[in-house]
Amino acid sequence: MRSQAPVLAPLFRSEAQALLLSELLLPAEEMSMTDLAERAGLPYPTVHREVARLLEAGLLVDRRVGRTRLIRGNEQSPLLAPTREILLTVTGPVVLLREALEDLDGIERAFLFGSFAARAKGEPGPPPNDIDLMVIGSPDARAVYRVCREVSDSVGRIVNPTIMSPEEAEEQTGFLEEVRASPVIEIYGGGPDARAADPGAAEGG
Repeated sequence: MRSQAPVLAPLFRSEAQALLLSELLLPAEEMSMTDLAERAGLPYPTVHREVARLLEAGLLVDRRVGRTRLIRGNEQSPLLAPTREILLTVTGPVVLLREALEDLDGIERAFLFGSFAARAKGEPGPPPNDIDLMVIGSPDARAVYRVCREVSDSVGRIVNPTIMSPEEAEEQTGFLEEVRASPVIEIYGGGPDARAADPGAAEGG
């Protein structure tokens, strides 16, 4: 099950629509409908319906290779570039961090917390100036910091990583208690074994 995307700007018709656009336009990939549904974590009928609307609007184009229907952004649309810019601000941190961190070894779980996650989950407050990332496991720290710098450059906000071992993540510290009591956005992992460090666990899910 794919992690939840941030609450999206009111410019988009629905969260599903913006999530699909994020998966297609930010990595700038061509995907089949099935792959798009899997990456977005949405039911296939929802993907089919939203893609049909976006094709009709001219923001996406499609082609067939055998029996496979491939979807991509329409580079001829004048709306494509500004749509990408909006998505980078709203969903970019989730999509780009997930794509990059999936390629790194040693990560058991990664999630966003702090003000970015709180605003994304609908909690009121000022717009976040930076993005807090928690990485649990034993990855190459230099690789994690490199990914964060690259994503920071793309989304225009600093990504601040905190790297902890699974044992450290289970400790009872003031910092971790605050994280556990706050909203998070899952990036990678986050199965039952991670609930000891899961802020949602303190809230019953």
